[in-house]
Amino acid sequence: MGRLDGKVAIISGGARGQGEAEARLFAEEGARVVIGDVLDDLGTQVAADIGDAARYVHLDVRSEADWAAAVATAEDAFGPVTVLVNNAGIFRMASIADTSVEFFQRIIDVNQIGPLLGTQAVVPSMTGAGGGSIINVSSTNGLNASLDTIAYTATKWALRGMTKAMAMELGPLAIRVNSIHPGGIDTEMIRPSGGQTSIAADQLDARFAGMPLGRVGLPIEIARLALFLASDEASYSTGSEFVADGGMLAGR
Repeated sequence: MGRLDGKVAIISGGARGQGEAEARLFAEEGARVVIGDVLDDLGTQVAADIGDAARYVHLDVRSEADWAAAVATAEDAFGPVTVLVNNAGIFRMASIADTSVEFFQRIIDVNQIGPLLGTQAVVPSMTGAGGGSIINVSSTNGLNASLDTIAYTATKWALRGMTKAMAMELGPLAIRVNSIHPGGIDTEMIRPSGGQTSIAADQLDARFAGMPLGRVGLPIEIARLALFLASDEASYSTGSEFVADGGMLAGR
């Protein structure tokens, strides 16, 4: 307990899945958390569950105004922002032939422009606080491609590169920037039929049986990695990739 005492965090896509797990864990470890999402009912409930240490804001990561409002909410309620988790993202599959410009741009807007705008929004607050930690949630697709994911892979690969550029520029301001690369995690993103919660965990595990750990990952396992990067325990880590994929990329 207390690994994030004194930290103020904004987590995009915090209403469910990995973002929700991060919000709950960060609060348990002493942080005060602003949860941003477009799923207002779910996000409001998560913040209510956490209690006084959390606030919910409507956050469309494509909107500069929404990001400004999220930072203002954090500063008004808790003080300067010291942690940002750029967690929000979307996953869509399409072949090259079926990838329209509109399809491609939609994924870029959320997965790539969103983290850019979030980073721009928090840097003044973090600078005023004397530093901070930005965590960009990429994917194993930021390290290796998969079939029919040209748009998604492009954005997650870009976010990996953006992380390094951000780390170089923001390091002198004592702002660390790292990327997390999850493999298959049990969230709505990978569940068939739009995220039916009735699908058993062992059915998902079967999809990953060929990997070294032989199972799907859990949101809390990514949240624990984000917790480390948000904490002072990671004080000498910046511009780096942190992989949590059950051994997916280890080889075949």
